[in-house]
Formats: sequence, structure tokens, C-alpha cells
Amino acid sequence: MEIDYLTMLFGIDSPVSFMSVLGSLLLCFILTFLYAFVYKKTFCGFSYSKTFVQSMILGSLVTCMLIMAVGDSMSRGLGIMGTLTIIRFRTLIRDPRDAMFLFACLGTGIACGAGMITVAIGGTIIFTSIAFLLHKVPYFSRRNYEGMLRFMTNNDIDVKSEVDNILLMLCDSFTLIAMRKALQGEAMEYSYHVRMRDSSYQKELIAQLSEINGVYEPTLVMQRSTVEI
Repeated sequence: MEIDYLTMLFGIDSPVSFMSVLGSLLLCFILTFLYAFVYKKTFCGFSYSKTFVQSMILGSLVTCMLIMAVGDSMSRGLGIMGTLTIIRFRTLIRDPRDAMFLFACLGTGIACGAGMITVAIGGTIIFTSIAFLLHKVPYFSRRNYEGMLRFMTNNDIDVKSEVDNILLMLCDSFTLIAMRKALQGEAMEYSYHVRMRDSSYQKELIAQLSEINGVYEPTLVMQRSTVEI
């Protein structure tokens, strides 16, 4: 016979036992902690947010509590839905991958709250495994080879031709996207979108450009990992 701790402590009768609530929330925390761990290990962007990872876990716990609170009652469900419409969430999620992790955590919270333990555990294992797989497999990505090259030169045509020869040797393709006067008109600044033949050529490109007399301040910024061109 299951002991109802709420009745023992507070004299309150509840359709859901205290231990089942505690177990569901604990399972929800463990599973979404796994989501957070995988998200942190596979994150490749520049703006990692600790609060976003914490929100994934806390949001799933809130969802789990809401599902358990609603139960089979339509009136409670409508009441909670009306309450949530008052709250406005204005947090901007720029990366669709972040949104998928957040939805997965909320889905796990719903499954735990509804008592669908098999769905919660199986879904977590499959989702996190595929997330690791997509992170390790480079087939869908070109970010290691594309970047933005900037440098300044004097107005010597020979210098520009030397730069073009180096780009032809180390890059699959390069496109001039901007040029402007610099140093009060004494030099020109060029901006290229380049696609490297190999990611190991990045340092070699900068080294060879720096050796050209008349090329100043060459910089190469590789594409942000969450943006594919």
C-alpha cells in the first residue's frame, strides 16, 4: 500500500501521490541535464549562454509540473492556459538549433508530467545521440573553409596581382565584396569572401600576404559556426 505523505503531513488529499510527483520531477531533471550536457559539448558558436542552458532545465521542470497539475481536468487546463497568456516571453533565440534543444527539453517535461516514462527516456536517448552524431559528422558544414579576408594595399597594380596569385593558389574561390579608401586616401582596403581549399591553409594565407611589400594588416575571420553560406 502506497503511503500518501501529503495526507500524513498536511491532511490534504491529492489525486497524485507526493512520491510520484517527486519521482517525475527527478527523472525530468536527470533527462534534461543530459540535454544540457550534450548541448554544451556540441556548441560551436561564439555566444555561449549559461542562463540559456539553465533555462532548458528549469523550463522542463515547470512544464512537468503544469502537466501534472492539469491531469485529466479540462477546466484546470484552460485556467493554466489563460494564466500563461498573461506572461509575455520576449527572449530572442537566434539559432534554430537552440530552439530545438529547448523544445526537446519541454517535450521531455511533458512526457514526465504525463507519466510517459518510456517516451521521455527513449526520446532523450535518441535526440542526444543524433545531436552528437550531427556534431561529429562534417558532411553538412562548410564553415571550416569559408571566411572574410581583409587587408590594405597601396595603389600599386603589381601588388594587387601578387595577392590574386596567392588567392588562386590557396582558395577554391574568392569574391571581392567591398573596397574603400584608407589612411586618408593613401591606401585601399579590400574585403574578400574566400573559400579555402583546406582549413589548414588559413595561417599560410596570412603569412604569404604579410610577406608582400605593400600589403598591410591582413586579417582572416572564419565564418561564424552557426551561419552557413
